[in-house]
Amino acid sequence: MNYLRIHKPRRASQLSECGGAGTGCGWCVNYLKKNFEAFEAGQTDADADLSMDDHAAGRSTYISEGKGTPRPGT
Repeated sequence: MNYLRIHKPRRASQLSECGGAGTGCGWCVNYLKKNFEAFEAGQTDADADLSMDDHAAGRSTYISEGKGTPRPGT
């Protein structure tokens, strides 16, 4: 959300400029779109309901189900 506030990207795909977000296994693409849409709607706490543990668990499940391949070293 800080990246959105500071850089004001015009498209959700521009969030990849924030540390390569959305360019690896693909798990966070929907999450990034959700945050982008929330920001566009004036909401600044769209990710408040997702803890770091929930994020890690969701990504792990996504990958273990064969839906994405993380970049080496991540």
